[in-house]
Amino acid sequence: MPGMAQSTDAARADGKETARDLLDTARDAAARPVDADRLPGYNREGAQRLEDLAGNPDRIASDATAEARRHEGYQTIEDSLAVRARFEKDDLEAVVARSFAINAAPGNFTSGMAIAGSEGNCVPLPPGSASAGYYTATCNTGVSVSETSAQCRIPLIAEVSGVRQWHYLCREGAMAASYPQCSVFDAAQCRVTGYREGPCLRWASLGGAPFCAEPGDPIAEITCDAPQSGQSAYAITDTTQVDTQRDESLCRAAAQDPACSPSGEICVDDEPSTRTIAGVAVTRSCWEWERSYSCSERTEASDCAALDRQKGCRFVREECLTGDIPCATAERIFECPLPPTQDPAMQYICDGDIYCIDGSCETIARTANDEFKDAVVALNAMDQARGEFSADTLSLFTGTRNTCSSKVFGVLNCCKGKGFPLIPGIGLLVTLGCDREEVLLHERDAQGLCAFVGTYCTEKILGVCTTKRKTYCCFESKLSRILQEEGRKQLPKPWKTAQDEDCAGFTLEEFARLDLSRMDFSEVFAEFTAAARLPDELEASTLIQQKIEDFYARSNP
Repeated sequence: MPGMAQSTDAARADGKETARDLLDTARDAAARPVDADRLPGYNREGAQRLEDLAGNPDRIASDATAEARRHEGYQTIEDSLAVRARFEKDDLEAVVARSFAINAAPGNFTSGMAIAGSEGNCVPLPPGSASAGYYTATCNTGVSVSETSAQCRIPLIAEVSGVRQWHYLCREGAMAASYPQCSVFDAAQCRVTGYREGPCLRWASLGGAPFCAEPGDPIAEITCDAPQSGQSAYAITDTTQVDTQRDESLCRAAAQDPACSPSGEICVDDEPSTRTIAGVAVTRSCWEWERSYSCSERTEASDCAALDRQKGCRFVREECLTGDIPCATAERIFECPLPPTQDPAMQYICDGDIYCIDGSCETIARTANDEFKDAVVALNAMDQARGEFSADTLSLFTGTRNTCSSKVFGVLNCCKGKGFPLIPGIGLLVTLGCDREEVLLHERDAQGLCAFVGTYCTEKILGVCTTKRKTYCCFESKLSRILQEEGRKQLPKPWKTAQDEDCAGFTLEEFARLDLSRMDFSEVFAEFTAAARLPDELEASTLIQQKIEDFYARSNP
């Protein structure tokens, strides 16, 4: 039909028109700059961060470490590792070896007992390995600053030149009209160099020679460095001029170095003081100087290799010495086992008593008394509490603050204590630069009387710590120190900062909250008694009973 054909043609035309519009739209979109924000799911900030990391791959590990430390799961694992009990492989092997030795030949350790009831024998147990406790060891890592010195020469340069000068007269007042006003010389390189009497306005005579009864304004003498147009000079002179200047070009490199600062300057050429320059005698007190500079050089450094390799040492934490962000120099803190004593106390297994029923006899086994050590420690703790109670502050186990200094990455270390052998005599350390208080701290810490609190920086160069000071709290006995360390964990009552800690004792209320049975006194067990049953157990029991009676006698008179 004609109407249908016309509609089809119109539809075809409309389709072509629509296609042309879409083509123009596509061409326009292709010609415009790419807008990344229009892409679905595109994050400009995240993409930029990935580009930054791609340009600096070393940041990937540091960013991941920082993110992990903020993660709750990571912190839970770290806290668990910090408090987990650790046993050295050699310790476990020694215990297992001893048990196998007893199991393989039990007859070597129990000699038997006659039915007649004769007393049995005690046989020493095979030696095991035991640690005498732990000590805190520290090392440094970060940036080291080394001091260097530099010198440079500064000569004095003298130059002599000829100078011509023009001299004029002028008036400063309204009189003496024959001279120009001095103001005409104000804009020129001129200066007033003297004055003359002005013309007399009125003469008088008292029967003798006439005199000026009314002098006029004085006439000024003007000296100029160039002739003045329109003015007549009354004199022209030629003189010489000496100009001196210090030539600091040889010191320019050190002066522009931000790591260097001047530390002094001395004259190195002062004779003869008068010298002839271009035919002119020039006198100066010094003709050349030498300037000294103190410069600092920053390098990466670490002295932790020995502690990282030392067997049994456990990394505890890392603290920034300056508190700056980013941290230039940090102190790494380790907990290391003390070396075992040279002559450990012997332990024994002894024969027991026998009993007989219907002619069949058995031996009553005697085992080590594990409660013996706990009782002795508790008694001594109570005795310490009585002796160290302060009626003035109503506190127990108060310590004294002690500090010592050491160079960061330096040789001199006045803070070596527990874990290091005592140096015979204090003269050597004092000669090396330590004071006597630091040497006494060294001795007290080596005896186990001091608790390590922390470290703070006392000297810095260019933001880098060069000298640090350690803080300790020292007590009257090793037991008092352990009571403080273990008790602060229970309360909790952490040490203050190394700069602020005053080693305060426990209040009566705090001490009443402590549970001695939960404290680790293993470091002092050997000082009271061995855990095993000894041949003189009866005598030891009598002594303990006497100590108990003495204690109650003192506490309840």
